[in-house]
Amino acid sequence: MKRLHVSVGVADLEDSLRFYRALFGAEPTLVKADYAKWMLDDPRVNFAITTREGGLGVGHLGIQSETHEELVEVFDRVADTGRAIFDEGDTSCCYANSTKQWVDDPQGVVWETFQTHEQVADFGATPKRTEACCQPSS
Repeated sequence: MKRLHVSVGVADLEDSLRFYRALFGAEPTLVKADYAKWMLDDPRVNFAITTREGGLGVGHLGIQSETHEELVEVFDRVADTGRAIFDEGDTSCCYANSTKQWVDDPQGVVWETFQTHEQVADFGATPKRTEACCQPSS
């Protein structure tokens, strides 16, 4: 089953942690000095906040796949949009190793499509990136 992903840039992580803990009625599944993530089932969403997003507010949206088969299905749908795709492949970002693609919608909203393989200790950045992690290279 796929899950919606929302990443929000925040100015003050601790203040935002208090707010989202109350809003979701749940503790985050991962907390770092610059990042926190909730893997919620109600609603089914991977919601992340970070001081690294490069701005405040919604940084990007995404669809997270749980299996390789789901990822192939989502990648095929991204291709059907006819938009330019940045195929990042296997990468380390946001404390996880994942396989990713990026696409902008017609309004410029950035969408990440990905499957996470494992959590890692570092926020991450790959040699493929010329910008910050979780910001697709143009």
